[in-house]
Amino acid sequence: MHLDDDLFKRFCVAKSFKENEAKTNSMNFSWDGLNLITSSEDDQIIIFDCEKGVQKRLVNSQKYGVAHVRFTHAKNAIVHASTKVDDDLRYLSLHDNKFIRYFKGHTKKVISLAMSPIDDSFISGSADNSVRLWDLRAPNCQGVMHVGVGGKPVCAFDPEGLVFSVGVQSEQVKLFDLRSYDKGPFATFVSPQEKNFEWTGIKFSPNGKYILLTTNGPFMRLLDAFEGKPLQTFAGFQNNRGVPIDGGFSPDSRYVISGSTDGRIHIWDTESGMKVCILNGGQIGPTQCVQFNPTYFMMASACSHLNLWLPNTKDEPTTA
Repeated sequence: MHLDDDLFKRFCVAKSFKENEAKTNSMNFSWDGLNLITSSEDDQIIIFDCEKGVQKRLVNSQKYGVAHVRFTHAKNAIVHASTKVDDDLRYLSLHDNKFIRYFKGHTKKVISLAMSPIDDSFISGSADNSVRLWDLRAPNCQGVMHVGVGGKPVCAFDPEGLVFSVGVQSEQVKLFDLRSYDKGPFATFVSPQEKNFEWTGIKFSPNGKYILLTTNGPFMRLLDAFEGKPLQTFAGFQNNRGVPIDGGFSPDSRYVISGSTDGRIHIWDTESGMKVCILNGGQIGPTQCVQFNPTYFMMASACSHLNLWLPNTKDEPTTA
């Protein structure tokens, strides 16, 4: 079985977790796809078993809050941003619910956080107009870049872990070689500045060919990762609240998925830009978080409650 238009149209909600009442603000699959972690506005971290379709653990982070939760390469450790007290990043052991390390340096809200796909380094962008490079093994910042007033940097690693991208002022994408980032970007792509909307996220496709820019508007942009050429604008999903709507790629990079403020999931063909289908999972609020499992035929979406999606191979496909 492989992903195609017909299979996507057969995706339906296989399991829904409705215990949580607060808005989910981030989610992340583990690298092996076996676990999913979410964070929410009520300062809760929840870990789900993707094979069994059950909630494994709930961890409270009431003192510091939690956002931008990310698995490290260790099975029982995560890194996340804070929403209270300070703007530190925190390295948490899920085994005993104890902080391993704090990463101090940002002076305003962290708006972007990405873990390297190959090692213990990670990168963060903040409303303090800085991008910082870190290593889980050391408390001190490994490198810092200032992007100017109003930069609001969003950042991501490429799938090889050798290049990272920084989106600045919702009009420039800068590419850095991780081994010589202090020399400045080796490429800068300029696109027309978004009117009335901002970039809220940046992601490389798993095959490294594309860069997806998510926004707080009713559209996403797709760029060629090598030349910066605009390829697609994915639109037609509802975002009438100006909230950051998450988007992402299927593991084969052939499809782009997105949430919406009306709770529905939208899927496009990456190459043609055509919409494949719209899925209705009965979400009760804006679906800001949506991701595809990196190794299994599974999607996850969340408003306040979480839906796990699987393809139903018995029923007729859903039409867009």
